[in-house]
Amino acid sequence: MVCQSYAKIMGLYCERIGALIFVGQTPEISHKCLSQMKIIVRSIYSNPPAHGARVASMCLNNRDMRREWEDCVKEMHARIRRARSHLHTALKTSNVPGSWEHILAQNGMFSYTGLTKAQCEILIEKHHIYLLKSGRISMCGITQENAKYVAEAFNDAILTAKEN
Repeated sequence: MVCQSYAKIMGLYCERIGALIFVGQTPEISHKCLSQMKIIVRSIYSNPPAHGARVASMCLNNRDMRREWEDCVKEMHARIRRARSHLHTALKTSNVPGSWEHILAQNGMFSYTGLTKAQCEILIEKHHIYLLKSGRISMCGITQENAKYVAEAFNDAILTAKEN
């Protein structure tokens, strides 16, 4: 079973755009699974919004629009990969304690930094770097221009939290 959301990648927030894909070993198993999924979906909502699905269908079924969308997705992906690289390089060159390879290994708009709640609070309160207290940070806010500042703030948060 695979569940995918297209809300972010298609810019269709609040539209419940996505897919649930399942493969059964036999047609009978697939049919039973589909029957159960329909029951679950009906209990969640009876009339899902159609606007987002129509927009997605229009974009994906028109060759020119699909190509433009794919180009935009590739551009966003490359930008986020560069942000990860900038932060990783800044963390390494600033000798911030810890292993930061996970920044490069992860995918997507967000990264789990591995920072503690106390370290995140220091980043938020002292350095105005906003992230979840779980250490999850948006990579879209990292640029070549601010990566060194972010790395130095990580360093300060790590060293300060150790002292407390």
